Amino acid sequence: MNWFTQLFLQESIAQTVIVYGLVIAIGTWLGRIKLFGISLGVTWILFMGLLFSYLGITINKELEHFLKEFGLILFVYCIGLQVGPGFFSSLKKNALATNILAASVVILGIGITIGYHFLTKTPAPIMTGIMSGSVTNTPGLGAAQTALSDLHISGNSNSLITVAYALLYPFGVFGIIFSIILLKWIFRVNVDEEIEKFNKTVTLNADTPVSVHLRLENKQLDGEPIRSVFDLVKEHIVISRLLQQGNIITPSPDTILHMNDVLLIVAPQRCLSQLKIIIGSVSDANLKENPNSELVSRIVVVTRSEITHKRLGDIKELHEPGFTLTRLSRAGIEMVPHGDIILQLGDNIKVVGTKEIVKKVSDALGNSLKRLEVPDLAPIFIGIVLGAILGSIPLSFPNMPVPVKIGLAGGPLIVALLLSKFGNRLYLNNYTTNSANLMVREMGITLFLASVGLSSGHSLGEAFKSGDAWMWVGMGITITMVPLLLVGIIAKYVFKKTYFEICGLLAGASTDPPALAFSMQMAKGDIPSLTYATVYPLTMILRILGAQLLILLLSS
Repeated sequence: MNWFTQLFLQESIAQTVIVYGLVIAIGTWLGRIKLFGISLGVTWILFMGLLFSYLGITINKELEHFLKEFGLILFVYCIGLQVGPGFFSSLKKNALATNILAASVVILGIGITIGYHFLTKTPAPIMTGIMSGSVTNTPGLGAAQTALSDLHISGNSNSLITVAYALLYPFGVFGIIFSIILLKWIFRVNVDEEIEKFNKTVTLNADTPVSVHLRLENKQLDGEPIRSVFDLVKEHIVISRLLQQGNIITPSPDTILHMNDVLLIVAPQRCLSQLKIIIGSVSDANLKENPNSELVSRIVVVTRSEITHKRLGDIKELHEPGFTLTRLSRAGIEMVPHGDIILQLGDNIKVVGTKEIVKKVSDALGNSLKRLEVPDLAPIFIGIVLGAILGSIPLSFPNMPVPVKIGLAGGPLIVALLLSKFGNRLYLNNYTTNSANLMVREMGITLFLASVGLSSGHSLGEAFKSGDAWMWVGMGITITMVPLLLVGIIAKYVFKKTYFEICGLLAGASTDPPALAFSMQMAKGDIPSLTYATVYPLTMILRILGAQLLILLLSS
């Protein structure tokens, strides 16, 4: 049985596989346990790694370092691909205030961390670990460790950064949720009234497509082709159906209009007032559900890679008459289709027309989900290469001991964000299904958490013996709650945000899924997820860069 003992204790590739497998499997099972309805999820993998390391199990350091860095790259890259389209949408003016509030949470937390550093003389690596754990941000921890490596800092403080992170992470999860509960008490929130208030006050994004039935009452358009409406509006709109002389048709730009025709128009929200002035008043007709209509509508998925590098207007297969493309949905963002849009794999397009024509359009666009189940790995790894290069570019600033690097956490994230938006134009299709993205992302974060745990558990006992651990907890709770409470109150009374919008804002600013899940459970719906998705990408980048800058600035 000596060989079996050596298999667990003697450093080798097989031993590394076995130890990682046990740490990840046990940690995943424990992550399903809920306390007061809250689960720490994959963080248990970190705790199991710390335990194995504390018990004296060691693995090959080079393998450990590779798995940690590669796991982090996979995690942040998949996050970038997933939230990229939403990130660029969130940069529009109507989301500016929300992102400023979320950024304020990050900046306040960094400010408090710096204050504690000078007040308590706690080393910068430990303070960065405390901050990353307090805000439950794992990529920030990875960025800080990369900065430590660039500065060639080693020793006790370096190993304790992970211990501080692991110690504060549970307090961070519960502290974020407790802050949300405390704000509910401060605001005297009635959940049902708050939901009703949100539904009454929330306004659609000005670019969000909406549909409206309008009756033609403008005599100047009588006898004119529909293209005259397009010339007057100067915006991308779609006339999906036309009720004319008792018949419902899909009109072409050359279709002649007549008085009292009813037009079903899909247009950005901001255009509605202008359309009513140009065409006429709202009609009570419903052309979508008229039983006499032969038109049908279908959601078609773009799965043909051959058409994804062309303008929509240049795709010859879509030049046939008798159908209309009314809406395009990409990563949860809806827009009005027009000739200048470049399609991407996975786009959902709503097609209106007869069954025969809709079938032809479906074939032209692909509409074969099986094609999307097998991701194209080459562009994904090209993106990872570009991210590693970007993260390694040294940026020199005055009074800094070494050049700043975005690092292997920041570089792949930024490249993934850019490629999710513009990759198709460069023939780099990074599309993955949600399930594939989630699988790779979870694989990455589990490898990273297991690695940092296995490298740091030997310092765990030392932290508690020194008595510093309880001081770390006190500082961490302040870093968690003070920024959330301050920004939450400002969001409520200055920016007039509803309570559940604030919940999503604070959960996103903390990049904390458990807090989002708790908020959605309270809201009995997905109201908090709207602001969460808006601020998550920006705050993720800020937390990664902030953790790295703390190391570079405070360790000089």
